[in-house]
Amino acid sequence: MESCGSSLLFKALAIGAIVLTAAVLMHARDPCDLLFGAAYPELWRKTGLAGAPARAAACISAGVLLLAAGWLYRLLFAPLELLRSPDDVGYIAADGRSRAQAANEVRRRRKTGELPPVYPNGWYRALDSHMLERGDVRSVTVLGEQVAVFRGQDGKAYVVGAYCPHLGANLAVGGRVIGSCIECPFHGWQFRGSDGKCVKIPYAERVPEFAKVRCWPSCEINGQILVWFHCDGEEPAWSVPEQKEISRGEWVYRGRTEHFINAHIEEIPENAADIAHLAHLHTPGIVSGVDLRYTNSKTWEFLRHNWKVEWTPEPEPYKHCSQMLVKHALTVFGKHWPLLDLNVVARQVGPGVVFLLFDHSFLGRGVIMHCVTPLEPLLQCVSHTIFYQSGIPPLVPKFILRAECIQFERDVMIWNNKKYISKPVLVKEDSAIQKHRRWYSQFYSENSPRLRYQLDTMDY
Repeated sequence: MESCGSSLLFKALAIGAIVLTAAVLMHARDPCDLLFGAAYPELWRKTGLAGAPARAAACISAGVLLLAAGWLYRLLFAPLELLRSPDDVGYIAADGRSRAQAANEVRRRRKTGELPPVYPNGWYRALDSHMLERGDVRSVTVLGEQVAVFRGQDGKAYVVGAYCPHLGANLAVGGRVIGSCIECPFHGWQFRGSDGKCVKIPYAERVPEFAKVRCWPSCEINGQILVWFHCDGEEPAWSVPEQKEISRGEWVYRGRTEHFINAHIEEIPENAADIAHLAHLHTPGIVSGVDLRYTNSKTWEFLRHNWKVEWTPEPEPYKHCSQMLVKHALTVFGKHWPLLDLNVVARQVGPGVVFLLFDHSFLGRGVIMHCVTPLEPLLQCVSHTIFYQSGIPPLVPKFILRAECIQFERDVMIWNNKKYISKPVLVKEDSAIQKHRRWYSQFYSENSPRLRYQLDTMDY
């Protein structure tokens, strides 16, 4: 409803601009006099083009007003969406190379170290709910697999294996949603979303019992569609909690960011326990950018972020959860600005979902859903989706999301170029890192998949 209202406002501004311009022209004795007055060329009148320059100027003015209205609408009302490509962030392109060339070179040459299993057991984001309308089907990569995510005519989201068992067509590429089934674009076989079973073959008298596609356990909660993975095929061991404010519509969608990270999945949540890196990497103000070669520039030294962080795992029955308590303060020219003090509770649920909860007396309340989904063994898709109080101006959550994005992209530059060290050299102050690794190990099983290299290539 809110986005509809914003759209109506934009249309009203656009129509107002046109009407205003038209009114001025209609009430002018000669529109050209508005621009040229007494100096208006007699030649235009003689050639029958009287008023043409003013009409052209009016069209240009209306166009400029429309552009300004569009920019204002996007700034004030439209969600902020920053979707980075895999080579956009975290690589340094030198010697005339493109960022893509630099990224590929780092991927080929970087040492990976002794890695834990690459796909932990848990819930992972497949899509945001608003990206899948009724009757839509999307092709999605999760945990090295291609899946078809579709929303049936019953409004429910389903996740099934992408490839038809008949002759291998991709159900998500040209497939149609029929009721609560998905129809193969190749021969019209229909598969039920609830269990993956084939229920119809248009040209066959009988449907074989064994004709089915893999059905992934899934749920839709907090504006997201999640899938469950367990290497042994076990049913979900826990559920992702519901954020009531989102379900009741009190907190609304204000935007998302998306990044691709070339690292092991465990290295990303481990940041929560790496308290020392905050003071070193994230103290420079966000105005100093994300390129680590310049973040400590003296030009921006007047703006500093101060952090106090504590990470702790939760006890039973929530041992799959942990919490990071963050206290943020801002100093400008050494002077503390208490109005911008911010307390954040980051609650991680399993290996792939984190709730970043904001509660501020002036800026309001909201949550950033931080989700990590493995696409390949060493390629993670990380999204930040923000929901915020509907009564707070959208500029506030959009600024928070943008600031979070800047700080996060500093970490991306580290992750994309680092090596995983299974037995790191730690000091006493790093004790939370080892504690985090022990906590995270619960998401691995004996059969959890590991990275396998081909001996004759450098590809995984």
